[in-house]
Amino acid sequence: MTGAASGLARGVALSLARDGMHIAFTYKPGGTDPEPVRTLLAAHDPQALAIAADFTDEGTAIRVVEQVERERGPIDVLVHAVGPIVVKTFANSTAADYSAMVSGNLGSAVALAFAVLPGMRTRGFGRLVFFGMNGSHVTQPARGMSLYGAAKAGVVTFARALSLEEAVHGISVNVIEPGDIRDKTADRAAAHAVAANNPTGRAGSWEDIAAAVRFVVADDAGYLNGMVLGVNGGLIAAHE
Repeated sequence: MTGAASGLARGVALSLARDGMHIAFTYKPGGTDPEPVRTLLAAHDPQALAIAADFTDEGTAIRVVEQVERERGPIDVLVHAVGPIVVKTFANSTAADYSAMVSGNLGSAVALAFAVLPGMRTRGFGRLVFFGMNGSHVTQPARGMSLYGAAKAGVVTFARALSLEEAVHGISVNVIEPGDIRDKTADRAAAHAVAANNPTGRAGSWEDIAAAVRFVVADDAGYLNGMVLGVNGGLIAAHE
Protein backbone atom coordinates (compact mmCIF):
# COMPACT_ATOMS: atom_id res chain seq x y z
CA MET A 1 0.00 0.00 0.00
CA THR A 2 1.31 3.43 -0.86
CA GLY A 3 1.21 6.59 1.23
CA ALA A 4 -0.18 5.00 4.39
CA ALA A 5 1.77 6.96 7.00
CA SER A 6 -1.08 9.49 7.10
CA GLY A 7 -4.35 10.48 5.51
CA LEU A 8 -7.11 8.14 4.44
CA ALA A 9 -4.59 5.44 3.47
CA ARG A 10 -3.54 5.12 7.11
CA GLY A 11 -7.01 3.95 8.06
CA VAL A 12 -7.28 1.69 5.04
CA ALA A 13 -4.04 -0.06 5.99
CA LEU A 14 -5.29 -0.58 9.53
CA SER A 15 -8.58 -1.97 8.30
CA LEU A 16 -6.88 -4.44 5.97
CA ALA A 17 -4.53 -5.53 8.75
CA ARG A 18 -7.55 -6.22 10.95
CA ASP A 19 -8.81 -8.47 8.16
CA GLY A 20 -5.65 -10.53 8.45
CA MET A 21 -3.71 -9.17 5.49
CA HIS A 22 0.05 -8.82 5.66
CA ILE A 23 0.78 -5.12 5.23
CA ALA A 24 3.67 -3.32 3.60
CA PHE A 25 3.26 0.40 3.09
CA THR A 26 5.29 3.27 1.74
CA TYR A 27 5.85 6.74 3.14
CA LYS A 28 7.51 9.85 1.81
CA PRO A 29 11.15 10.23 2.88
CA GLY A 30 11.35 13.12 5.31
CA GLY A 31 7.57 13.25 5.55
CA THR A 32 5.20 11.88 8.18
CA ASP A 33 6.87 9.52 10.64
CA PRO A 34 5.66 5.99 9.78
CA GLU A 35 6.29 4.54 13.24
CA PRO A 36 2.92 5.49 14.80
CA VAL A 37 1.13 3.67 11.98
CA ARG A 38 3.44 0.68 12.17
CA THR A 39 2.70 0.50 15.91
CA LEU A 40 -1.04 0.47 15.18
CA LEU A 41 -0.62 -2.22 12.57
CA ALA A 42 1.60 -4.35 14.82
CA ALA A 43 -1.38 -5.34 16.96
CA HIS A 44 -2.73 -7.20 13.93
CA ASP A 45 0.39 -7.72 11.81
CA PRO A 46 3.60 -7.72 13.89
CA GLN A 47 5.77 -7.83 10.77
CA ALA A 48 4.15 -4.81 9.09
CA LEU A 49 6.73 -3.23 6.82
CA ALA A 50 7.27 0.50 6.26
CA ILE A 51 9.36 1.57 3.25
CA ALA A 52 10.57 5.07 2.42
CA ALA A 53 9.75 5.74 -1.23
CA ASP A 54 9.84 8.75 -3.52
CA PHE A 55 7.98 7.59 -6.61
CA THR A 56 9.18 10.55 -8.64
CA ASP A 57 12.54 8.78 -8.79
CA GLU A 58 12.92 6.27 -11.61
CA GLY A 59 13.29 2.73 -10.35
CA THR A 60 11.64 3.31 -6.97
CA ALA A 61 8.59 1.21 -7.76
CA ILE A 62 10.66 -1.81 -8.77
CA ARG A 63 12.84 -1.45 -5.68
CA VAL A 64 9.82 -1.26 -3.40
CA VAL A 65 8.12 -4.27 -4.96
CA GLU A 66 11.30 -6.34 -4.80
CA GLN A 67 11.77 -5.49 -1.12
CA VAL A 68 8.17 -6.32 -0.24
CA GLU A 69 8.29 -9.65 -2.05
CA ARG A 70 11.63 -10.49 -0.46
CA GLU A 71 10.48 -9.69 3.08
CA ARG A 72 6.72 -10.35 2.99
CA GLY A 73 6.11 -12.62 0.01
CA PRO A 74 4.22 -12.20 -3.28
CA ILE A 75 2.04 -9.12 -3.68
CA ASP A 76 -1.57 -10.10 -4.34
CA VAL A 77 -3.12 -6.70 -3.56
CA LEU A 78 -1.87 -3.24 -4.47
CA VAL A 79 -3.69 -0.23 -3.06
CA HIS A 80 -2.25 2.89 -4.66
CA ALA A 81 -3.36 5.79 -2.49
CA VAL A 82 -0.33 8.04 -2.74
CA GLY A 83 -0.74 11.26 -4.67
CA PRO A 84 0.35 14.83 -3.94
CA ILE A 85 -2.20 17.59 -4.39
CA VAL A 86 -1.76 21.21 -5.44
CA VAL A 87 -4.74 23.52 -5.08
CA LYS A 88 -3.98 26.59 -7.19
CA THR A 89 -5.50 28.38 -10.12
CA PHE A 90 -3.66 27.58 -13.30
CA ALA A 91 -2.44 31.18 -13.49
CA ASN A 92 -0.61 30.66 -10.20
CA SER A 93 0.71 27.20 -11.07
CA THR A 94 4.19 26.38 -12.30
CA ALA A 95 5.82 23.79 -14.49
CA ALA A 96 7.13 22.19 -11.30
CA ASP A 97 3.54 21.88 -10.02
CA TYR A 98 2.57 20.15 -13.25
CA SER A 99 5.47 17.72 -13.01
CA ALA A 100 4.67 16.92 -9.38
CA MET A 101 0.99 16.24 -10.11
CA VAL A 102 1.60 14.03 -13.12
CA SER A 103 4.58 12.07 -11.78
CA GLY A 104 3.26 11.81 -8.25
CA ASN A 105 -0.22 10.63 -9.22
CA LEU A 106 -0.28 9.08 -12.69
CA GLY A 107 3.42 8.31 -13.04
CA SER A 108 3.59 6.44 -9.75
CA ALA A 109 0.48 4.42 -10.64
CA VAL A 110 1.99 3.37 -13.96
CA ALA A 111 5.37 2.53 -12.44
CA LEU A 112 3.83 0.34 -9.75
CA ALA A 113 1.63 -1.44 -12.27
CA PHE A 114 4.71 -2.25 -14.34
CA ALA A 115 6.36 -3.63 -11.19
CA VAL A 116 3.55 -5.78 -9.72
CA LEU A 117 1.63 -7.08 -12.72
CA PRO A 118 4.15 -9.62 -14.05
CA GLY A 119 4.01 -11.59 -10.79
CA MET A 120 0.23 -11.34 -10.58
CA ARG A 121 -0.11 -12.63 -14.14
CA THR A 122 2.12 -15.60 -13.36
CA ARG A 123 0.10 -16.47 -10.25
CA GLY A 124 -3.25 -15.86 -11.97
CA PHE A 125 -4.54 -13.54 -9.26
CA GLY A 126 -4.34 -9.88 -8.38
CA ARG A 127 -6.25 -6.92 -7.01
CA LEU A 128 -5.28 -3.39 -8.01
CA VAL A 129 -7.00 -0.39 -6.43
CA PHE A 130 -6.25 3.17 -7.50
CA PHE A 131 -7.51 6.43 -6.02
CA GLY A 132 -9.03 9.19 -8.12
CA MET A 133 -10.68 12.39 -6.95
CA ASN A 134 -14.42 12.89 -6.70
CA GLY A 135 -15.79 13.05 -10.24
CA SER A 136 -12.51 12.36 -12.03
CA HIS A 137 -14.09 9.53 -14.05
CA VAL A 138 -16.24 12.15 -15.81
CA THR A 139 -13.54 14.86 -15.73
CA GLN A 140 -15.61 16.89 -13.25
CA PRO A 141 -13.96 20.33 -13.19
CA ALA A 142 -13.03 22.10 -9.97
CA ARG A 143 -11.53 25.55 -9.52
CA GLY A 144 -7.93 25.38 -8.38
CA MET A 145 -7.52 21.76 -9.37
CA SER A 146 -6.72 21.89 -13.07
CA LEU A 147 -3.43 20.00 -12.73
CA TYR A 148 -4.46 17.64 -9.94
CA GLY A 149 -7.79 16.88 -11.58
CA ALA A 150 -6.13 16.17 -14.92
CA ALA A 151 -3.65 13.80 -13.29
CA LYS A 152 -6.40 11.93 -11.42
CA ALA A 153 -8.51 11.66 -14.58
CA GLY A 154 -5.46 10.06 -16.17
CA VAL A 155 -5.23 7.59 -13.29
CA VAL A 156 -8.86 6.56 -13.79
CA THR A 157 -8.45 6.11 -17.55
CA PHE A 158 -5.29 4.08 -17.00
CA ALA A 159 -6.94 1.87 -14.38
CA ARG A 160 -10.03 1.17 -16.47
CA ALA A 161 -7.93 0.23 -19.49
CA LEU A 162 -5.93 -2.15 -17.29
CA SER A 163 -9.16 -3.72 -16.09
CA LEU A 164 -9.93 -4.74 -19.69
CA GLU A 165 -6.48 -6.09 -20.42
CA GLU A 166 -5.66 -7.89 -17.17
CA ALA A 167 -8.99 -9.60 -16.36
CA VAL A 168 -8.02 -12.67 -18.37
CA HIS A 169 -5.17 -13.21 -15.87
CA GLY A 170 -7.48 -13.21 -12.85
CA ILE A 171 -6.61 -9.61 -12.01
CA SER A 172 -9.21 -6.98 -11.18
CA VAL A 173 -8.57 -3.24 -11.34
CA ASN A 174 -10.89 -0.76 -9.65
CA VAL A 175 -10.89 2.89 -8.62
CA ILE A 176 -12.01 4.59 -5.43
CA GLU A 177 -13.00 8.24 -5.66
CA PRO A 178 -13.11 9.69 -2.13
CA GLY A 179 -15.51 12.50 -1.49
CA ASP A 180 -14.59 15.72 0.28
CA ILE A 181 -13.44 14.13 3.54
CA ARG A 182 -11.83 16.92 5.55
CA ASP A 183 -10.89 15.07 8.75
CA LYS A 184 -8.92 12.07 7.61
CA THR A 185 -8.44 10.68 11.12
CA ALA A 186 -12.10 10.66 12.19
CA ASP A 187 -13.77 7.27 12.37
CA ARG A 188 -17.32 6.75 11.15
CA ALA A 189 -18.95 7.52 14.49
CA ALA A 190 -17.10 10.82 14.84
CA ALA A 191 -17.70 11.80 11.22
CA HIS A 192 -21.42 11.17 11.46
CA ALA A 193 -21.62 13.87 14.12
CA VAL A 194 -20.18 16.46 11.71
CA ALA A 195 -22.49 18.29 9.31
CA ALA A 196 -21.45 18.29 5.66
CA ASN A 197 -22.77 19.71 2.40
CA ASN A 198 -23.60 16.43 0.68
CA PRO A 199 -26.93 14.58 0.35
CA THR A 200 -26.37 12.55 3.53
CA GLY A 201 -25.82 15.74 5.49
CA ARG A 202 -22.86 14.28 7.35
CA ALA A 203 -19.13 13.93 6.83
CA GLY A 204 -17.36 10.84 5.56
CA SER A 205 -14.55 8.97 7.26
CA TRP A 206 -11.58 6.73 6.64
CA GLU A 207 -13.79 3.78 7.60
CA ASP A 208 -16.08 4.55 4.67
CA ILE A 209 -13.12 4.52 2.28
CA ALA A 210 -11.73 1.36 3.87
CA ALA A 211 -15.08 -0.40 3.45
CA ALA A 212 -14.96 0.24 -0.29
CA VAL A 213 -11.37 -1.00 -0.57
CA ARG A 214 -12.16 -4.15 1.43
CA PHE A 215 -15.11 -4.77 -0.87
CA VAL A 216 -13.09 -4.77 -4.09
CA VAL A 217 -10.00 -6.65 -2.85
CA ALA A 218 -11.83 -9.64 -1.39
CA ASP A 219 -10.83 -13.05 -2.74
CA ASP A 220 -14.32 -13.60 -4.14
CA ALA A 221 -14.60 -10.15 -5.74
CA GLY A 222 -12.89 -11.01 -9.01
CA TYR A 223 -16.03 -10.33 -11.05
CA LEU A 224 -16.06 -6.75 -9.76
CA ASN A 225 -13.78 -5.17 -12.31
CA GLY A 226 -13.34 -1.80 -13.97
CA MET A 227 -15.54 -0.05 -11.41
CA VAL A 228 -15.24 3.51 -10.16
CA LEU A 229 -16.71 3.74 -6.66
CA GLY A 230 -17.56 7.23 -5.49
CA VAL A 231 -17.43 7.20 -1.69
CA ASN A 232 -18.90 10.64 -1.31
CA GLY A 233 -22.29 10.61 0.40
CA GLY A 234 -23.91 11.27 -2.97
CA LEU A 235 -21.91 14.46 -3.62
CA ILE A 236 -21.93 15.34 -7.32
CA ALA A 237 -19.52 18.27 -7.32
CA ALA A 238 -15.78 17.73 -6.92
CA HIS A 239 -15.88 19.19 -3.41
CA GLU A 240 -18.36 20.73 -0.98
